[in-house]
Amino acid sequence: MGDNISPEIDESALSDVREEIKEPSMYRVLIHNDNYTTMDFVVEVLMTVFQKSMEEAFLVMLNVHRQGTGMCGLYTLEVAETKMNFVHALSREKGFPLRCSIEKE
Repeated sequence: MGDNISPEIDESALSDVREEIKEPSMYRVLIHNDNYTTMDFVVEVLMTVFQKSMEEAFLVMLNVHRQGTGMCGLYTLEVAETKMNFVHALSREKGFPLRCSIEKE
C-alpha cells in the first residue's frame, strides 16, 4: 500500500466526459385562462407557488387574462412538473378549473 503510485490521467478521456455533461433542459410553466378562476386566486398562486412579488404576479395574471396564457417561470423538468401539479391540486381544493402546462424552452 505504500507504493505512492498515482494513476495516469488520460486528458482525452476527461475532455470526453466534460463534453457529455450538458445543462439540463429547461421548461416553461404556463397558466391558462378560463372563465371561472378569479384573478385574485391566480395572483395568490403566482405568489405562493412561484414566489412572485405582488407586482410580478399581477402582471403575469394580466397576461393570462388578456392573452390566454402567462409564463410563471423556467425550471428543470422535475421542478416544472412539481409546480404544475401543485397548482392543479390547489385549484381543485379551491374549486377552480385553473390549468397549467409545461413546454420545453
